[in-house]
Amino acid sequence: MKIFVGIARIFVGILFIISGFVKLNDPIGFSFKLQEYFSTGVLGIEFLIPFALVIAIILVIFELVLGIMLIIGYLPKFTMWSLLLMILFFTFLTFYSAYFDKVKDCGCFGDAMPLTPWQSFYKDVGLLILILVLFFNRKYITPILVPASHRWIIFLSFMLCFIFAYYVLMHLPLIDFRVYKVGNNILEKMEMPKDAEKATYEYTWIFEDNGKEIIIKNQGEYPQVQGKYLGVDTKLIREGDKPAISDFFIEKNGEDVTKEILSSDKLLLIVAYNLRSTEKDGFNAVKGLSERALEKGYTVVGLTSSNAERQEAIIREFSLNFEFYQSDETVLKTIVRANPGILTLEKGTITQKVHWYDSADIDL
Repeated sequence: MKIFVGIARIFVGILFIISGFVKLNDPIGFSFKLQEYFSTGVLGIEFLIPFALVIAIILVIFELVLGIMLIIGYLPKFTMWSLLLMILFFTFLTFYSAYFDKVKDCGCFGDAMPLTPWQSFYKDVGLLILILVLFFNRKYITPILVPASHRWIIFLSFMLCFIFAYYVLMHLPLIDFRVYKVGNNILEKMEMPKDAEKATYEYTWIFEDNGKEIIIKNQGEYPQVQGKYLGVDTKLIREGDKPAISDFFIEKNGEDVTKEILSSDKLLLIVAYNLRSTEKDGFNAVKGLSERALEKGYTVVGLTSSNAERQEAIIREFSLNFEFYQSDETVLKTIVRANPGILTLEKGTITQKVHWYDSADIDL
């Protein structure tokens, strides 16, 4: 048992560290996921939504540091109680999401490893079993370093985590796991792969012949049978492949201009997913950058989900020299973790992506 506890201790600790780091790399993305959980349709605790980012940072840092505490054997009783309570909470949350089909992705590993609700639940059940084993055998969790060094290790871990969180909030995630990362071509990602597998359906055909009901199941071919056709039911057996990007669009006055805009040789995109909550200081930097871009032959386009009234208001307030186009708020949040954020593209390929704070780093 001592050997098993030692292996489980390292495994659980590393898993918590990895999970915590991936979310700490993108705390804004995790806060969006928490907002989804807090919403009316899920847990119904909307009053926590304004504090989602703070809660996200505290949770992921605590998760990461708990993994370190478990590995080095610091305060085993406190560590095991904390791990047990945390995994019980997340097991309930993932079961609730999966059973009632509330949240499509738990955000456990951020965008690095998207999991379905049931995958998330089974993962948490496995972790719960391991943590219960560790909890009832915590006498075997002994320090692996000099005990006097533990406090300094944990203090340093907290400090480094907070510094890292501040860095990615003021800039962008250090590692971009999303499909809109630099180097990807949005137009290509919107196309279905050549080797894509189609969805599989089971067709249940119902006929009547001489008062008897005839049922035939197949993959869609109309059965060659005698009798009166009564109907057909279809059941999805396996979902088919989808394009990596299926929900991105750019509209102007109700017209889809996605391909026209993305096909530009030199494109500067100013992404402000919501102009009501945007950081207005960013538009001072955006204005100067857009002027330089226009001088160098760039097409400059703003993307937002806000209505025309708010678009016109922000244009007037900062005397902006470009127009805003409409897009989906969730997609814009996925493209860049800044409001506003800045991208440059060449014929659909993302060449640069920065937080407005780093607008001076854009190379035109």
